[in-house]
Amino acid sequence: MEENVKNVNKWLVTVSLMTGTLMSSIDTSIVDVALPHIQGATSASTTEITWVIASYMLANVIVMPLVALLSKRFGRKNFYQFAVILFTLTSIGCGLSDSLLELTIYRIFQGIGGGAIIPLSQAIMRETFPPRDQGRAMGIFGLGVIMGPAIGPALGGWLIDTYSWHWIFFINLPIGIINTLLVSRFIFDPPYLERSKVKIDYFGLIFLSVGLGTLQIMLQKGSDENWFESSFIKKLCVVAIVGIILFIIQELRTKEPAVNLKILKNVNLAVGTFFGGILGMGLFSSIFVTPMFLQTRLGYPALNSGLVIVPRAIAMCIAMPIAGRLYNRFGTKLIFVGIILSIISFLQFSKLNLYIDYWAIFVPQFLQGLGFGLIFVPLSTTSLISINKTQMTSATGIYNVIRTVAGSIGTAIASTGISSAGMNYFRGLIVHNINSYNIATNNSIDSFKYLLHAQGSSMYLAGKQAYKILEKTLNDQAYMLAYNRVYAAIALLFILSIPLLLLFRKNKIE
Repeated sequence: MEENVKNVNKWLVTVSLMTGTLMSSIDTSIVDVALPHIQGATSASTTEITWVIASYMLANVIVMPLVALLSKRFGRKNFYQFAVILFTLTSIGCGLSDSLLELTIYRIFQGIGGGAIIPLSQAIMRETFPPRDQGRAMGIFGLGVIMGPAIGPALGGWLIDTYSWHWIFFINLPIGIINTLLVSRFIFDPPYLERSKVKIDYFGLIFLSVGLGTLQIMLQKGSDENWFESSFIKKLCVVAIVGIILFIIQELRTKEPAVNLKILKNVNLAVGTFFGGILGMGLFSSIFVTPMFLQTRLGYPALNSGLVIVPRAIAMCIAMPIAGRLYNRFGTKLIFVGIILSIISFLQFSKLNLYIDYWAIFVPQFLQGLGFGLIFVPLSTTSLISINKTQMTSATGIYNVIRTVAGSIGTAIASTGISSAGMNYFRGLIVHNINSYNIATNNSIDSFKYLLHAQGSSMYLAGKQAYKILEKTLNDQAYMLAYNRVYAAIALLFILSIPLLLLFRKNKIE
């Protein structure tokens, strides 16, 4: 076994892992564009259909911190192969489902598989590449983790328009088979990862499941329930807080914890994990908001709204390999450059209007992709480079679950910001200036009225229609301002994160 580990080609390992990583990461966003089609096929309500996403993310965040424990008990290669096979088989089950309940159950098990693949892949990549090549390794790995959610909507839109929504799940079958064959041939457990039947920390597992599980449900359902105006959301919040606090206490007290939280004593890992949460909030909220804006406000079909995000993916493809090569020379300075580019892009988005052309979206998307690429590679490299190999699987599990949970928090906040509640706030501000004494208001109504009368409407009917046009214009502008505020808030989040760079400690490579 040890000889196999030494002789394995790092590029064959990379190809093996990247097929699974890309497959898993795409599924975090590819379903978004299919929800209306799935809703029609399963006769689900608008509230019920969100469980298709919530169930997957719920399983994701629970299994990610446990990858080290499960790898130690069953063997990391065995667990990885199990995760890929489970993900692939349940993908087929999702595609064949004809009811919401059946689909949700399959999505839970698909989430268990998908949640294990990414942290395991990252840990193996870190151990396979020598220290001088860690930046390059994370540049390649980042193409799967960050690019997957970016290209998911475009790929999903194409599959739906060309075939049907079932194919967003069926497409995982050939990829899963290829990944399983590659892993069985080129991935091996290193000798220092010995399998052992460790004592199961049942209380830790229970507190983790309850805490993160209820938090994820609260984030998914909060916007629909008007957040803390709902007693259901209040109860979920209390249970989530208590569960997470009890989980932390339990893991810090027990000798054999389910999740090794003590590893966060490493300053770079702690700071990088927190910073990764900020990156996750920005990435996932923008991936959610941008297609929504294009479809609901500009009238883009699902495929086109997904294709508009492609420039971001292309920019990531350019930035990540470059960041991997430059990391040894510039280190965390690359993160600062990435933050500045991201801030510029979100500020440009915060100035969009309802009459923009394609290039007004292309430029900030491209800058955003460059920024995310330059952040992800040095961030993940700096966070994990000083971690001992025996603790790498634990570190990647914690690192990835924080990014995923933070992404859900960002998406929930963004969803609330562009909901009817967010729109009503700006509508109230605009309405305050609209009255019968306002010259601009009267001129607009008169213009609409005479235009409609010229097209054949009576003056009475034209007057009523003019007020309806004014009402629609008012609502459209209010929604536009709500979207602008969300983008501005993301930009502010990145601005406030800049001081965190001062907390990183220099490592040998820097």
